[in-house]
Amino acid sequence: MHAAFRLDLPRETTSCVTVASPHSGRHYPPAFLRASILDERTIRSSEDAYIDRLAAAAPALGAPLLAAEWPRAYLDLNRAADELDPGVIEGVGRTVQTPRINSGLGVIPRVVANGRAIYRGKLTRAEAEARIAQIWQPYHAELEGLLHNAREEFGQAVLIDMHSMPHEALDSVARPGTPRPEVVLGDRFGASAGTEIVDVLEQGFLEAGLVVSRNAPFAGAYITQRYGRPTKGYHAIQVEIDRALYMNERMVRPNANFEAVKAIVAQVLARVIGALPGRVPLAAE
Repeated sequence: MHAAFRLDLPRETTSCVTVASPHSGRHYPPAFLRASILDERTIRSSEDAYIDRLAAAAPALGAPLLAAEWPRAYLDLNRAADELDPGVIEGVGRTVQTPRINSGLGVIPRVVANGRAIYRGKLTRAEAEARIAQIWQPYHAELEGLLHNAREEFGQAVLIDMHSMPHEALDSVARPGTPRPEVVLGDRFGASAGTEIVDVLEQGFLEAGLVVSRNAPFAGAYITQRYGRPTKGYHAIQVEIDRALYMNERMVRPNANFEAVKAIVAQVLARVIGALPGRVPLAAE
C-alpha cells in the first residue's frame, strides 16, 4: 500500500507553524485510472499540482511540511469522512446531504473540475471505507498530532493549508476595472484564525506584488473548519494560489515562473514564521 502522506520534518522544529498540502498528491494507481472514464491529464484537473513543491522551504524554516500522496480525485482530504455521496457509492442513504455532496465533491469525489464524471458506475461501500481508513484517517491523525504538539510546545498552533485554484475560478469575483485576485486567504471570515496572523500572510503576498483577496471566492472548507479554534490557540488559514502564476494548467506542468513563485512562497512563510511564537534553533555541535 502506497503511503497516505509524506512528512518532511525540519532538523529541529522551532516554529508553531505547520504547513500542509492536502490536494497535491499525484499517486494515481493503474487500477484507478482503468476504472475512470477520464484520460490521465483530465483526471488531474482538480489536483493542486506542485503546491507541495512550492512550499518546500518550510522544513528549512523550522516548520513541518505534511503533503498528501494520493490525489484529490481518489479521496478528498478536505472533506469530512462522512461526506459520502450516494451518487458514486453504493449503499449510502440520502440522510446527510451538503452542497459539496450534491455537486459531486464529497470525500470520494464523483467529478473533477467542471463537473466531469470520474467513473462509469459506482464504487462499493467497502471500497470507499477502505480508502478512508487507509488514507483519510492516517493523514488527519498525523495533522492533528502535529498541531497538538505545536500547541503544547509553543502555546499556539498555526496551520497554513496550501492549495491552488484554477485561473477560471476567479472569473466570478473579478469586477470590471479591478485586478483579479492571485491569492485568496480563507479564514472562514475570522472564525478559523486570528486576524493578526492573516494580516501577516496578506502583507507578505502584497509586498511580493500579488493581488490578494480574503474569503472570496474561497473561505476555507473542512480542514479550516475542523482545526481552526482561535480561542483555544489553534489557527488555520487556507491559502489559494492562482495556478496560472506557476504552471501550465492544460499540460499540468510547471511554467517559466515556477521558481519565482516558489521564492515568494518561501519569503511569505519565513515572514509568518518569524512573526509567531517559536524558539531559536540549537547551535550545531
